[in-house]
Amino acid sequence: MTPYPPWHTEAPLHQWLTTHLAVYLDRVPESIDATVPLAEYGMDSVGALSLCGDIEDDFGILVEPSLVWDHPTVAQLVAHLAARGADPDHRVRR
Repeated sequence: MTPYPPWHTEAPLHQWLTTHLAVYLDRVPESIDATVPLAEYGMDSVGALSLCGDIEDDFGILVEPSLVWDHPTVAQLVAHLAARGADPDHRVRR
């Protein structure tokens, strides 16, 4: 299990994401492996849409509802969101 991505700058985003996913997956954040597809943990469309709403609210980034299916692992989501400019240290929470 990989607690944080190898890129030091993405660690805060990884932590933000696993903390939010843990709520929707009813797990502790440390139990979520960054390389396992979220569907294997039971991620459903309601959780995926809720996560998209969190991303839009916290980072001001519009995302497609298919985000979790297009980037099915934490590692892929972190890389995608980092490339889009998501930064947990500079959230735009409204």
